[in-house]
Amino acid sequence: MFRKILPLGLALTLVLSACGFRITLPITQQTGPLVTDEIALPMPSDPTETVDLSLAFGAGKLVLNPGSDSLISGTATYNISDFKPEVTVNGSTVRIEQGDWQLTGIPDVANVRNEWDFALGGATYDLTVEAGAYQAELELGGLALTNLTIRDGAADSTVNFAAPNRVEMNLLRYATGASNVSLTGLANANFNSLKFESGAGNYSLDFSGELQRNASVSIETGLSNLTLVIPAGIPAQITIQGSLSNVTHGSGWARNGSVYTQEGEGPALTIMIEIGAGNLTLTR
Repeated sequence: MFRKILPLGLALTLVLSACGFRITLPITQQTGPLVTDEIALPMPSDPTETVDLSLAFGAGKLVLNPGSDSLISGTATYNISDFKPEVTVNGSTVRIEQGDWQLTGIPDVANVRNEWDFALGGATYDLTVEAGAYQAELELGGLALTNLTIRDGAADSTVNFAAPNRVEMNLLRYATGASNVSLTGLANANFNSLKFESGAGNYSLDFSGELQRNASVSIETGLSNLTLVIPAGIPAQITIQGSLSNVTHGSGWARNGSVYTQEGEGPALTIMIEIGAGNLTLTR
């Protein structure tokens, strides 16, 4: 997390650059040697206990997969000593947090490395991911997630559920800034409610997988390109609010004003979309 204010000289450089001036300032804060920390936390003693797990990440790359024999395991690789992860365990609450970057000069940003590559195990999780401007590759299929919350800034993020969530998820919430985000296999997430909030950007929500119960979806987005992938055969009703500029849909969708429906059998999706302007594509 970057909580320190940039030095005045760096801020001035950014302003002048925006005005068309080019100023090259010397790097006064270099990166250090590349360090890799091993992270491994044991499974809870009570297998029925839900673990409240938070991952607080700044800028860099975050990779998350299933398949660990531990509660969480993997590596944190970085070349800024301040980025060393801090692990806090308080009963069933676990937090892994990136350290603060203590800026003392003009940083060598181009050569910064900060990567987390973690795997989760067979415990039941209430999972929260907090991040800044980062790249994320999250494979969450086959885990046991009771809730999932992701909050990030300018992200380039992919989240996938390749296999069904092993427990019923109450709420899946994703809040992001101006980003490129792809959520796939969402029916496998086994959620009751999904809330997606975003600024301008490109977003794809793919509801492929096995939909086990009726589910509601709320989407609030700004000037964006939004694609919804809803496989044929899943009953769906989509209600659109806002000054949307364009809706594109293929065969199988019926329109009544601002409401689009797809016929099918079994559990249904009810989707509310509030969009300032932009493009919505409905596809299978």
